[in-house]
Amino acid sequence: MTLQCDHLCFAHDDHPALDDVSVRLHPGQFSVILGPNGAGKSTLLSCLAGLLKPRSGSAHLDGDAIVALPDAARAKLLGVLPQGAPTHWAITASALVALGRYPHRKGFGLSAEDRVAIDAALVATGTTSFADRRVTELSGGERARVLMARVLAGEPQWILADEPLANLDPGYQIDMLHLLRDQVGHGKGVVAVLHDLHHAVRFADHVVLLHQGKVFAQGPVADVLTSSNLSAVYGIDAKLFSDEEGTPQLLIKGKTAR
Repeated sequence: MTLQCDHLCFAHDDHPALDDVSVRLHPGQFSVILGPNGAGKSTLLSCLAGLLKPRSGSAHLDGDAIVALPDAARAKLLGVLPQGAPTHWAITASALVALGRYPHRKGFGLSAEDRVAIDAALVATGTTSFADRRVTELSGGERARVLMARVLAGEPQWILADEPLANLDPGYQIDMLHLLRDQVGHGKGVVAVLHDLHHAVRFADHVVLLHQGKVFAQGPVADVLTSSNLSAVYGIDAKLFSDEEGTPQLLIKGKTAR
């Protein structure tokens, strides 16, 4: 089930955000959207999720226009973790996670299938220990993990996450990235907006590098995060290398003159 956009353009009022963007993303891959502040990363993710309607061009899921899909059908296919999602209601963490089952509900109350999915999401995100606490009492990092659990509880075929590492300590950032990789291992497609280039190098299968609202480069990490591309887009002197264990790493030496 391919997720793609073709010649997509979007503007916030009169301020262009995306210009002729075309990407093709595949299930079973961890795709990362990168780029400097204001490059259009979150806007692209929102268009792929059907949350924003492009000014021109289109976004499709296996040939079906995403914005034309009924809300419930889209929610079953695409699990979206927005950036800084608010949690205004003083409900328990488990109740918030249960909201992820809404597209699957066939009547009042939770089915046995719903409860299995909720429990699995709590376990996967390490949030079982505070499932009965109110989300308004949780730390920012705890809330972030509960919100991801809500996405997982919906058992979507695609997970679209906008800065899923925000508010997480380094250890939990690694846990979240491994969690997303596990979803890829189960055949799902994952698309995440990240800021940390080091995490992208370690975990991404496919990278979309945006610059000034356009696709500067896309493809495998080694093809996209080249020294010349990183200099042109970020203004940094950096290079990829492999450590003693063969794990890809990124060395950032400093800034370069653009």
